[in-house]
Parts: sequence; C-alpha cells; structure tokens
Amino acid sequence: MPTSTNSNQAPATTAASYGQPFGYTTGQGSAVTQATNRATGVTINAMCGTITTNNASLAAEASAVFVVTNSFVKAGDVVVTSIKSGSVALNTSIQVSAVADGQFSITVINNNAAAGTAETGAILINFAIIRAVAA
Repeated sequence: MPTSTNSNQAPATTAASYGQPFGYTTGQGSAVTQATNRATGVTINAMCGTITTNNASLAAEASAVFVVTNSFVKAGDVVVTSIKSGSVALNTSIQVSAVADGQFSITVINNNAAAGTAETGAILINFAIIRAVAA
C-alpha cells in the first residue's frame, strides 16, 4: 500500500498500483468534537479524521454551516465526507460547501418537510482530503 512519509502530502499512486488499497496510514488521522452549536467552527489539522457535531437541534428544512480549519487542505483539493454514525434522522445529509487554503466548510442539512423531525443528536462525520493539482 502506498504510504506518505510527509503527513502534509497525500500518498503517491501510480498506474501500477491500481487495484491496490490506498489511503492514509495509522496516525495520520485525528478527531474533534464541535462545541456550542452546529455552526461552531472546529480545528483539526490532519489529512483525515472524524468530526463529532454538537447535538443542538436542527429543525426540519434547516441547515447549518461550519468551518473546519485545517492546515493541510489547499484550495484545489477535494474533501470527501460521509456520515459515520450518530443520531441521524432519515433525511439528514452533509456536504462540503467550500474549500480554500487552510479551511473547508461542511453544511449539515435536515431535508425533512416543515412538519417533520428535527435532527437532535451528534453526528459523526468522516472526512478525507484528496490532494489535487491543476495540470
């Protein structure tokens, strides 16, 4: 498996490594828990990891955006997110809504109809930074 010796760089892959597992090695990830509310920013300086959101209620048809300060991310990178677990209503989703040098933003969206269920628990969000470069 390709690995990175510099934690500020993504693992190198080549055509010869297709079909082989890729990703980050143990120790390159981190975890952080959001304080105060769902719009509170977090700092996590790692290429991958888990963000635990605050458990403040998020009403149906509402969304909250928070900034993730991360010294490893560059404006041209791709940040991938997924919901790992937590108290997630059926129609709650997340998306990366902006990427810049040193930070990215995640939007948590409660897609339930107006009279629907509020999102009322912490959500564990996995993220990984994919280093991307312009030609």
